[in-house]
Amino acid sequence: MTAGTNRSELPKRFYQTVTLAEAAGGFSILLDGRPVKTPGRRPLAVPLRDAAETLAAEWEAQRERIDPARMPMTRLVNTVIEAIADDPVPVRDDIGRYVETDLLFYRAGSPERLAQRQRERWDPILDWAKDSFGGRFVLAEGVMHVAQPPASLEGFRSRLAKINDPFRIAAMHQATTLTGSALLALAVAEGRLSAEEAWSLGHLDEDWNIEQWGADEEAAARRGQRWEEMRVAAVFLGRP
Repeated sequence: MTAGTNRSELPKRFYQTVTLAEAAGGFSILLDGRPVKTPGRRPLAVPLRDAAETLAAEWEAQRERIDPARMPMTRLVNTVIEAIADDPVPVRDDIGRYVETDLLFYRAGSPERLAQRQRERWDPILDWAKDSFGGRFVLAEGVMHVAQPPASLEGFRSRLAKINDPFRIAAMHQATTLTGSALLALAVAEGRLSAEEAWSLGHLDEDWNIEQWGADEEAAARRGQRWEEMRVAAVFLGRP
């Protein structure tokens, strides 16, 4: 449930059955035989059956009230159809800018065990980037900005430019913001990592702190919701 929203304010479930139907270019969701529309009244349709099945499961899982906070695939698809599909280039360009301050470039100076864990788990992705598209990146301790070699940034952006499907671009953008790393998102899109592996790498520092101090219940709940957003993004990247 979204913050500040009472459950009584959520719309009541108005349908009995949820089914899939083939649509132009993919699959749509039918509620009691009627196609679902986005908030902007566009057809809610996706190109992949896996994504459609995830959509259908979300609508089927709603009980007395329809809670959008518990429907991450529906939210993502609505965003793509209404705000990205007509022109996905700005979103793709945003990923290209994000890599300038990628999580994997900024390392802990101490404690040494954390720094070592970062080296052991993050460096293989940087090695993959170097071998895959010539991306040699500069590392720094702390959070002060470090400029990256223009050739490496261009190598990443050239690779990114090969992705044109708006659903994949949106999924990559979502994975980037959830992990803090455009490199991890690209690694998922290109089959180098699974969504779970990228999630773990993107939360390495957070997991370290949990090991030292324990988990906060509210933070764990928020993390669980964000993982569901990562999971549905990975459906469009082919690496759930």
